[in-house]
Amino acid sequence: MNQSSINNVEEHAKTDNNEKEKKDEPLLPHPRKWDIEWRNLILFIIFHIGAVRGVYLLFTAAKWQTCLFTLLLYIATSIGITVGVHRLWSHKTFQARLPLRLILLFFSTMAFQFSVVAWSRLHRMHHKYLDTDADPYNARRGFIYSHFGWMLIKKHPEYKLRIVDMSDLLQDPLLRFQNNHYWEVLFIAFFLIPTYIPTLWGEQASTAFYTCVCLRYICALHAIWLINSAAHMWGTKPYDKNMTPVETRIVALLAAGEGFHNYHHAFPWDYRIAEFGGYSLNIGKLFIDIMAKIGWAYNLKSVPDELIEKRVKRTGDGTHPIWGWDDPDLPLEDRNMSIVK
Repeated sequence: MNQSSINNVEEHAKTDNNEKEKKDEPLLPHPRKWDIEWRNLILFIIFHIGAVRGVYLLFTAAKWQTCLFTLLLYIATSIGITVGVHRLWSHKTFQARLPLRLILLFFSTMAFQFSVVAWSRLHRMHHKYLDTDADPYNARRGFIYSHFGWMLIKKHPEYKLRIVDMSDLLQDPLLRFQNNHYWEVLFIAFFLIPTYIPTLWGEQASTAFYTCVCLRYICALHAIWLINSAAHMWGTKPYDKNMTPVETRIVALLAAGEGFHNYHHAFPWDYRIAEFGGYSLNIGKLFIDIMAKIGWAYNLKSVPDELIEKRVKRTGDGTHPIWGWDDPDLPLEDRNMSIVK
């Protein structure tokens, strides 16, 4: 996504209510074209080649500190996306004090998966228009498309014509700064810092770049992408059998707990993102709970057992919220039964 695409988020957020209603009217069918985004494809190939080089250096040249640092960066950037951009900002499943917001913003920038505003727009569109051509990761177009193909081709016309409210995030000065200066902060957080720090213990800068930047980036990227692909295809659907998201533990392990996707789409405002699994498969929840203990996270929203049971019993009726806690379509009864602590 280029800078103009990121800035276009603001234009969508400023659309008035009448236009929103008009945009949500049924559209005429549009053909699904595979118009390649050549710049994205070239970057995709370059980083994958760099990651292959990173694997080789990890086993033949990298110091043990660099190997450990690469793993820590993988965990940090995964937390930045899954806890920060996803649970905090996209869905408002909890609130965070300034120190935690700064940490999560830095980690998410280091992850190089668009600005918070741009990522959240994609994700809210995913929830609101699930499994349609307005869904940017539409799993009904197949594994390749939902995993990474959506980044390598131009967006479907229906996606471009649909609207989702982003005004809440655009009112946050930190998010506005990151959105407006994304490429400058990206260079520091994604390239410079991960390459420089390993040189402090004598690592070669080139080795640090290929392992801590390229390899770490590609591994974390594919783990997150599995949420859009595998977690919509192979698994169980205990909460709603009529939508594509499924429960898959391997994705949960790789992506900080995000593999319990059928639950998440049934209850997107729950900070736990899952009913089962524990901390071993949900380090995102572990991180939030630790932050809550020290007072940096608060107003953690979760779903009581009786509401979960109620949803399971009515599986398939399609009455579920769109993207999170502030969603105006969230049933009042579900909101009142939710737990805020």
